[in-house]
Amino acid sequence: MTSTSKPRINPLDFVGIDDVLTDEEKAIRSAVRHLCDSAVDPHIAKWFEEGDLPARELAREFGSLGLLGMHLEGYGCAGMSAVDYGLACLELEASDSGIRSLVSVQGSLAMFALHRFGTEEHKQQWLPSMATGESIGCFGLTEPDHGSNPAGMRTRARRDGAGEDADWILDGSKMWITNGSIADVAIVWAQTEDGIRGFVVPTDTPGFSASVVKHKMSLRASITSELVLEGVRLPASAVLGDVTGLKGPLSCLNEARYGIVWGSLGAARDSLATALSYAGDREQFGKPISGFQLTQNKLAQMSVELTNGMLLALHLGRRKDLGQLRPEQVSMGKLNNVTKSIEIAREARTILGANGISLEYPVIRHMNNLESVLTYEGTPEMHTLVVGQALTGIAAFR
Repeated sequence: MTSTSKPRINPLDFVGIDDVLTDEEKAIRSAVRHLCDSAVDPHIAKWFEEGDLPARELAREFGSLGLLGMHLEGYGCAGMSAVDYGLACLELEASDSGIRSLVSVQGSLAMFALHRFGTEEHKQQWLPSMATGESIGCFGLTEPDHGSNPAGMRTRARRDGAGEDADWILDGSKMWITNGSIADVAIVWAQTEDGIRGFVVPTDTPGFSASVVKHKMSLRASITSELVLEGVRLPASAVLGDVTGLKGPLSCLNEARYGIVWGSLGAARDSLATALSYAGDREQFGKPISGFQLTQNKLAQMSVELTNGMLLALHLGRRKDLGQLRPEQVSMGKLNNVTKSIEIAREARTILGANGISLEYPVIRHMNNLESVLTYEGTPEMHTLVVGQALTGIAAFR
């Protein structure tokens, strides 16, 4: 008799999710991974340690591959699917959350706001160069005293004169703004007499300044800034189209949150891969630590949560491509996947022991980064209450 051995299960794709991806989706994922392998991974630990990165050079690299605004149509954007974009976010964040943030803020916040709410003039002026990475954008919503409650923002915009053609004057500040100090254009949200409006602000406008936020212990390979607007004068044409109130900025945030649903899993997958490799090589008491029951329990639970998160992300991506994805479903995706990803990173750190705190391995970097991902684009508390309201019909935070 001859025996045939079953193919070994892929430890990073335990239930064979790859089998339901299209060839195009897998090709896009492979292209992003190849770029990250060459342009990011050899340097990322150093960038994290130094608290800096060559963001403009990276943006041009990502633009050359079509990653910036890749899910948008026209104006030099690639027009790819939501699942394509999600897989790209996963690979970017498998390298580092700060790298995915650079792409996410450019494409899903700044470019999406222009694409969705901007005038044709805005789109023609900015989107083509942003798609190539020649121009960098940022998104100014969060303020030093107003994060989860953006309706309380203090940044103000007032007309200087009467009539629809009057200039606008902006005053205020924004905090924790990714790409802010290197941006060529800022999408700034401000209170007006008519409600919250969005403004397209070239960063060379007099009165606009941006300073880098230092002393971070998370997202160190990412440029985070404070924006200050002091009497910034803008023409009437700077206002984003016919959108007033929080609908504008929140729809942009929802777009970015979708990318986080996928991206956080990249950090989790890389943490699990590192733990699996380390546990197989590290010997104690005469055998690899992967042979001990407690270690196998950790690895098995990490694999279960990664798999669950992947299935959820893929399902939400398919719904988004069908035009059926609801904001509450994105909230559930971010709540679950980021929470579980940070648990996976922390558990992986324990498997590496003392080596887990060294930047020679990526786990502590992922763990620290995910602390920021956990709270930006909506804290877990806020997403919990969004899901709670959808379940009960009662808004517990109002």
